[in-house]
Amino acid sequence: MSSLTVALAILGGLVLAAVIAYNTWTSRRNAPRQPDLPGVPPTAAPEGDGSGTEADPEEPVLRVDPGDAASADRHEPLFDPDLPPPTAQSPGVLVERRGGLDPLIDVIAPVALDAPVSGAAALAALPPTRRAGSKPIAIEGLNAATGQWEPPAAGQRYSAFQAGVQLANRTGALNEIEYSEFVVKAQAFADAVNGAPEFPEMLDEVARARELDQFAGAHDAQLAFVLRARHAAWSPGYVQQNAARHGFVAGLIPGRMVLPGGDAGAPPVLGLAFDTQAALADDPAQSAIRELTLSLDVPQVDRGAEPFARMREIAEALAREMDGVVTDGDGQLLRTETMDAIGADLEQLYDTLQQRDLAAGSALARRLFS
Repeated sequence: MSSLTVALAILGGLVLAAVIAYNTWTSRRNAPRQPDLPGVPPTAAPEGDGSGTEADPEEPVLRVDPGDAASADRHEPLFDPDLPPPTAQSPGVLVERRGGLDPLIDVIAPVALDAPVSGAAALAALPPTRRAGSKPIAIEGLNAATGQWEPPAAGQRYSAFQAGVQLANRTGALNEIEYSEFVVKAQAFADAVNGAPEFPEMLDEVARARELDQFAGAHDAQLAFVLRARHAAWSPGYVQQNAARHGFVAGLIPGRMVLPGGDAGAPPVLGLAFDTQAALADDPAQSAIRELTLSLDVPQVDRGAEPFARMREIAEALAREMDGVVTDGDGQLLRTETMDAIGADLEQLYDTLQQRDLAAGSALARRLFS
């Protein structure tokens, strides 16, 4: 065998080894990141602060589209038109206890009684479904002992009742059909307790509902950041482990995590969502997740919790720790000065809601913006 043949064979072997090594390296590099095992030091992320300043030009950083917040089309309570709607409440986050009827956001029909009615009789007379179309209906009784309005309860006696239906929510304003359905259900309850209801004029209440809906549509804000992987994808366990370090807990729906509110019954401060199919995969460790959605429903969260500041902080921290960048749904760059401007706009929104007695995080705001 000539020396040339030997040299070519050696060269071919080296090329083949190089190809195999490159393919192995690429496969390991692109494999979904896995959570750290107990007792094993966490793997260091590649150098960079995660802010995107060192990212490739096509990988922009930290952007949200504030224009979507003022949209009056509120058929779905979305955080962003291009993103999935929020899912059910998570464990540890109690369902909100609705406040009493309020003339600011409810149609209220008083029900006069000839004689006090027991709580058991009132409970038996309640309508089987307490909704008129998409609007919630509530029945409250005036407790004869305490003088307080409350939902009917067994063992109590009531000297009067009031029935109410909400004027508006994120599905829109109360309309004539829904008002008529409310009247039918409230009248049936009144007849069952030998009461006489007094209903407000329908056209006046429908007009009031439209005005309230217009205000709510112009002052509704749901913000969303999209955290995108710069290089290697993430496994569900890796996402959950990193999010848990910032206080997130698993939700009822696979692929959904929430940052719980500080008060019992409060909605979550922030939501974190990723591909449900990846979370439900037979082998989640092999599921590749390339983006997460971090969301904030502004009217639902108390201003004092500083949710937007926490959202920014967590987004930047996760990007740094997980080697990702934070963008909007279109992957557009959002600079620090733009984020500051959005924060200033939110402060004005908070002020406007408070002036209307619909402060963010209040019981009335949570009902109206739901």
